[in-house]
Amino acid sequence: MNRSDRGAFTPLLSGWQRIAMLAGVLLLSACSSQQKLPPFIASGYVADQGAVRIWRKDSSDDNTHILAVLSPWHEGATILGEYRWYNDQLTSMELNIADKEPEQVKLRFASNGELSFMQREVDGQKQQLSEDQVALYHYRAEQIKEVSEALRIGHVVLYQGRWNSNGTVTTCEGAVMPVKLDNESIRVIERRQGSSVAPVSIAWLEAPEGSQLLLVANENFCTWQPKADDF
Repeated sequence: MNRSDRGAFTPLLSGWQRIAMLAGVLLLSACSSQQKLPPFIASGYVADQGAVRIWRKDSSDDNTHILAVLSPWHEGATILGEYRWYNDQLTSMELNIADKEPEQVKLRFASNGELSFMQREVDGQKQQLSEDQVALYHYRAEQIKEVSEALRIGHVVLYQGRWNSNGTVTTCEGAVMPVKLDNESIRVIERRQGSSVAPVSIAWLEAPEGSQLLLVANENFCTWQPKADDF
């Protein structure tokens, strides 16, 4: 999808292991914090395989909805995962893997946690999933939820938009804002913009620790970015 070279040089959060360690600390600190967390967040982190972007919405009726997108640095499959929980119980998940042989996995769970529906298609061919595979998908879904909670508590916020020639970004919400990125990140954006007729899209993170470039691409991220009202 014509993404950038790895645009993250000093990751705010890098890899599953580091996030898993941070999650416990952040969750403990949240117990003593009276600050109300936002019901809808966009966040992300840098993984070894690529950039991960996460959108999460927690509703007043105990529903949690998460969309997670893994965009590979160079070669590899874009993986889109959509997950839903009710009262902290995983109720459904859908994975779409845009590989040479596209793969789709759908799982639904009953209120008692037992599997009620399972479907897997690889390049249009239906296949069975083993109990171990289902357990692994379930485990990874819970990891995504835990990571998104840690990012939310840590105030790691994702922004996306179109790069402007004056060094600002027009975000997907329509605001024009400056981006505080390091010089190497700016050079990555300018190199990509120099080979593109249309404005390139960028995705970046902002947190109390600083800003972090995630992605630069010719693709317009704003055409599919989730919105709070209809997510």
